[in-house]
Amino acid sequence: MLDQLPFYLPIIVIVVLFLAAAIKILREYERGVIFTLGRFSGVRGPGLIILIPFIQQMVRTDLRVLVLDVPTQDVISRDNVSVRVNAVIYFRIVDPERATIQVENFMQATSELSQTTLRSVLGKHDLDEMLAERDNLNNDIQEILDSQTDAWGIKVINVEIKHVDLDDTMIRVIARQAEAERERRAKIINAEGEQQAAAKLLEAAEILARKPEAMQLRYLSTLAFIGGDKNSTIVFPFPVEFGELLKSLGAQQRE
Repeated sequence: MLDQLPFYLPIIVIVVLFLAAAIKILREYERGVIFTLGRFSGVRGPGLIILIPFIQQMVRTDLRVLVLDVPTQDVISRDNVSVRVNAVIYFRIVDPERATIQVENFMQATSELSQTTLRSVLGKHDLDEMLAERDNLNNDIQEILDSQTDAWGIKVINVEIKHVDLDDTMIRVIARQAEAERERRAKIINAEGEQQAAAKLLEAAEILARKPEAMQLRYLSTLAFIGGDKNSTIVFPFPVEFGELLKSLGAQQRE
């Protein structure tokens, strides 16, 4: 038996190599694109896959969400401000057949498309929109990428702009602009307060003009307020009309 072992050894090696080439195991998140003599013959998996060696080949594809970091791009905004922007793309393969057949390298293709789309979309907006409306820009970029990668069997799930970097000169300009805007709002609020106060004073003057007695009461309340300050002596004119009013009140009381 041991003498015949060298004779069977090549056969055993061939059988082991044949089984290794024929049996494939795919995980739950993997799919295998099968080619028979170079022609597409189906998508299989997950689980145990048996191929015909040298006749069938399999290309593995991963169906999990993939993360693509878009390199920093130099963008000129619509108001001619130069900024540096980078983003991150989340996508997944939804059609393994098209992702394998329609595009040579879907990762590189998606990366290049993301860079050009990022520059194109942000170049149509002002700097203020880039800083304040980032969610809307993310949605616009996602819709464009999703529509263009659909032919590759790829679904773009989310796009997030990570950083919008400015040079030091532009940062100082924006700081001065923000300070000027705060001063403008403060002046407007102060002017609106003066306008409202003037309107209330005019309304009070009209009421006092219609009722002379109300004016006299206001006069008395002012005297009472001033009299509460014991540290000062104030000479206040005594109106003749007020004296006549006191005489008439005294006469009415005597009657």
